[in-house]
Amino acid sequence: MTPPQRQRRYPKPPPAPQQPLKEGERKNPERMFVVGGDGEARANLDLVTLIVASADPPPSATPEQTALLRLCTAPLSVAELSAYLHLPFSVVTVVLTEMLADELVEQHKPLVRQSVADRSLLEAVMHGLQRL
Repeated sequence: MTPPQRQRRYPKPPPAPQQPLKEGERKNPERMFVVGGDGEARANLDLVTLIVASADPPPSATPEQTALLRLCTAPLSVAELSAYLHLPFSVVTVVLTEMLADELVEQHKPLVRQSVADRSLLEAVMHGLQRL
């Protein structure tokens, strides 16, 4: 005995025949990691590298570059830029590498705090805790 087969009340219409693509047309757009870069080495960027805009967006800037320049009026980390633009870190580094080469942005390493705290500060905290 075979189980009953369910049928749709309103069957889907058959798909429309696809027209062949003309020469030079592409079905899928290029991905960002393919569009930018041209195989050049990427800049040494990590998640906490600070980026600051050093110029206004030129007329030839891509939408991603324009968005980055508008966001970077104040220093922002690459991780923040990636989150704000909803783009992967690797894509943001490719775009930033091109912008660094064109001198549209500047990169700054984050400030590194002292690895060992100041002794006088630790003593002041200890004395304050003892008074409680």
